[in-house]
Amino acid sequence: MKHANISIFIPHIGCPHRCSFCDQRTISGAQHIPHGDDVREICGKALAEVKSPENTEIAFFGGSFTAIPRAYMTELLEAAHSFVGEGKFSGIRISTRPDCIDDEILTLLKRYGVTSIELGAQSMSDKVLEANERGHSCADVEKASALIRRYGFELGLQMMIGLYKSDMTDEYETLEKIAAIRPNTVRIYPVVILDGTKLGELYKSGEYSTFSFDEVTELSAIAMMKFKYEGIKVIKCGLHASEFVERDMLGGFYHPAFREICESNIYRRKMEELISYENKNGFNFVFAVNPTCISKAMGHKKANVEYFKNHGVSIKIIGDENVPKYEIRRR
Repeated sequence: MKHANISIFIPHIGCPHRCSFCDQRTISGAQHIPHGDDVREICGKALAEVKSPENTEIAFFGGSFTAIPRAYMTELLEAAHSFVGEGKFSGIRISTRPDCIDDEILTLLKRYGVTSIELGAQSMSDKVLEANERGHSCADVEKASALIRRYGFELGLQMMIGLYKSDMTDEYETLEKIAAIRPNTVRIYPVVILDGTKLGELYKSGEYSTFSFDEVTELSAIAMMKFKYEGIKVIKCGLHASEFVERDMLGGFYHPAFREICESNIYRRKMEELISYENKNGFNFVFAVNPTCISKAMGHKKANVEYFKNHGVSIKIIGDENVPKYEIRRR
């Protein structure tokens, strides 16, 4: 059964840092600070409408949850906790900073029914973390991750691709180190440069230049495959579609179908491996994929079909229930 979240966005409040890329009001679209009564109203409506609450978590996203004032955090948790349990939602998911996790915090979160904690690791290069004013180190991510696991929470890590001062060596180092931590879930966020942020200023001045879109989609595709083979679930790839992001973005790697483009890249790479290029001209190839992945294999707006056509190859994609996701078989 597919997992779902009841998302409640907490604007930038209480966080001790303003990172180079951060504009949480734009990213979340949140213009209102929710309180306990808001949480009860949202959860009450959702409980009446969700078909499988046992596969659904209440999720506090947006800010650094464990850095907000303690009384406010407790107010939100108390309101959400009343909707967790038998016949209700399965638990509570929060996102926070690696340096805002300790034994006391984790004991409190456990008491209120929190089940999953996501850490904004962003990069596992101290050089990149410092340049983007994250205020924590790679060691903080590793320490907090181990502590979260010790307390029995599901662990999620968030990584950002294309940050200021990051090169491809840093990107692959981040990928390998996050995989080595073995979180349960990962979110991949290619950088979107927003007006009003430090990245925006650096970008407009010309001091910050980004990778190409193709480089980032290829790296994201490689990351998705790496995590899949390591048994780590990628629950997000690319920033969610938002009119606020489209309004305020100056550059970066936003696309409403970003994940689909990356998944198409995965299938194209696998088809290339199976095609005999020494005799490719005029060849017709039939590939079988999972039926749910036919459009991904064809490519966003049939980009893969056109790619191979331009190389003298005709491809046909068919569905086969026996083929796992991201796998492909030649017929």
